[in-house]
Amino acid sequence: MDFFTETFRPVTIGARGGAGGVLHAIVGSALIVGAALLLATPVGILAGIYLAEFRGGAAATVIRFCTDVLSAVPSIVVGVTAYVLIVQRTRQFSGLAGSIALAALMVPIITRTTEEMLQLVPQTVREAASALGAPRWWATLTVVLPMAMGGVVTGVLLAMARAAGETAPLLVTVLGNNQLTVDLFGPMQALPLLAYRYTEQPFQILNEQAWGAALILVLLVLGTNVAVRVLTRRRTRP
Repeated sequence: MDFFTETFRPVTIGARGGAGGVLHAIVGSALIVGAALLLATPVGILAGIYLAEFRGGAAATVIRFCTDVLSAVPSIVVGVTAYVLIVQRTRQFSGLAGSIALAALMVPIITRTTEEMLQLVPQTVREAASALGAPRWWATLTVVLPMAMGGVVTGVLLAMARAAGETAPLLVTVLGNNQLTVDLFGPMQALPLLAYRYTEQPFQILNEQAWGAALILVLLVLGTNVAVRVLTRRRTRP
């Protein structure tokens, strides 16, 4: 239980005592991924709506192309970009810089999922809303989007699961912190970063904590995928 409720304690060579827990990493991951979700969700959903409802325009073609390119960019490239644009200019490693980097990875997933889900809504629904006098934007927000909400939420959860397990962007943005902190404007710890750093340590207790952090990440991804399956099953059930 101490593994979840305590923070890091320094260890020395030959020491038999424990090294604390990973509470600081759990809190840090929740804050960083949560902030990234708040940044990426509205951008991704709005972009997906635009691509689905105005798919024939030149702007839609450019946005779709940029989304496809961004989804294929290695995460370390996104992290280095955030480092150059945010960390170097502010001269401060921060959880917010990591959140922005993760948000850049989440936006393409949310955008394309939203677009695909909205395209599955029958065209007759849009025509019926228009026949009742609803403007196109109002019909999209009040009729089309609610019908596709299950699939949109699925895309958001999948994006969150990917961001929660990313390590490369955090290496060059959040730096890491062995203390429990909720300050997004300073260095923070995160589960994937802790797992990566602790595997390089010469202390067995830290190596064991790295495996524990990795197990938490696996359970998080597993739980997210189970939630996605449940939402998808409810959506497709007659």
